[in-house]
Amino acid sequence: MKITSVTARQLLDCKTRPLVEVEIVTEEGHVGRGASPTGSSVGAHEAFILRDGDPDEYNGLSVHRAVDVVTNEIAPALIGTELDLEANDRLMIELDGTPDKSRLGGNAIYSTSIALLRATAAAAGVPTYSWIAEHFGPGPVAQVPVPGFNMINGGRYGSVVQPFNEFIVMPYKAVSIEDAVEKSVKLFGVLEEVLTEYLGRKPQVASSFGYASPSSDPREVLRLMTTAVERAGVADTMAFALDCASSEMYDSATGTYELNGERVSSDDLVDYTRRLSDEFPFVFIEDLLDEDDWAGYTKAVATIDKSIILGDDLVVTNRDRLQRAVELSAVGGFILKPNQVGTITEALDCYRYAVDHQLLAIPSGRSGGVIDDVVMDLSVGLSVPFQKNGAPRSGERIEKLNFLLRVADTTPGCVLADVPAIVKF
Repeated sequence: MKITSVTARQLLDCKTRPLVEVEIVTEEGHVGRGASPTGSSVGAHEAFILRDGDPDEYNGLSVHRAVDVVTNEIAPALIGTELDLEANDRLMIELDGTPDKSRLGGNAIYSTSIALLRATAAAAGVPTYSWIAEHFGPGPVAQVPVPGFNMINGGRYGSVVQPFNEFIVMPYKAVSIEDAVEKSVKLFGVLEEVLTEYLGRKPQVASSFGYASPSSDPREVLRLMTTAVERAGVADTMAFALDCASSEMYDSATGTYELNGERVSSDDLVDYTRRLSDEFPFVFIEDLLDEDDWAGYTKAVATIDKSIILGDDLVVTNRDRLQRAVELSAVGGFILKPNQVGTITEALDCYRYAVDHQLLAIPSGRSGGVIDDVVMDLSVGLSVPFQKNGAPRSGERIEKLNFLLRVADTTPGCVLADVPAIVKF
């Protein structure tokens, strides 16, 4: 089955930033489309994002150069070849020839890789998640993951400087995906009431669509979330999680992190978070430290025994970096974001390595999300226990929930993943 056309265009992500969409057609007429989203915070070790840098168009974020790369370099290399995801991905990697995909652009390559995956599934006559389950997962789809919801967003809001990026709730004891979604949506509304009482005004909506942090103190934010959980009547269902994104608050010159108005060491931050984990139930703690603080992560895993320590910027879905993390006992799992490494094949290589070493691989979208995000196919196809969905607000995030509801409804015997079996608190 040969590829007959590869076309690319500039579209917009759900934060109105340009992205590349690629469309692949086979000789039998099967079509696959893919678009590469981008995070608001991009790790230093992620695949390079090729943008135009023209300040007169989308403030320099347009991607016509990446579209031209697909048209003039990737398409001629793929057209006429057999549709073979791994071989096609390797061809693009070799064509680029750089360690970070900086010549062709990770966004050009990754969008094409998604299109290849979806064309392959279309040719097999099955949904993309079913093709993934058959070739990389445990077998036919039998469960959907528990969604995690980014309810309160950290960052800088006037006098408030909240060092932790995402305060997440996870309906880990829900009895079904319908129950998980309904209770989380209810909680989101109650949380607004609690924050309004605390602030004396409506809470600000943050750039990731959760509520802007009302306090610089992580413990205070968690107390407010606990109040909301109890008031909503869902305390028997919910647990928390953190995405600290600590690279954003790290000062390399002093080797310190910002926390509660002070600069603290890596050891101090680990000890502080350990105390939080004794007080609140955390399913996971992500990106607790800077993306190159390997020793700090090793200490975190050894010290924090009531939560799973996940790497995101530390690992960037890169098998070599994950291997180093395994050798140093630096993580209990990683956040699976294929655009970080640049191809579906490389992301699945990293996933296989994690599974072989009893680590979790947790799919997550990016803040500049897209409708029909391939991470949902990965979440279901790889049968992961939980995933990150963002706040229950904004179309692409709601579509992720609808995706899970739809799969559960159309798959006989489909259940919600058993997260209580793996939590550590």
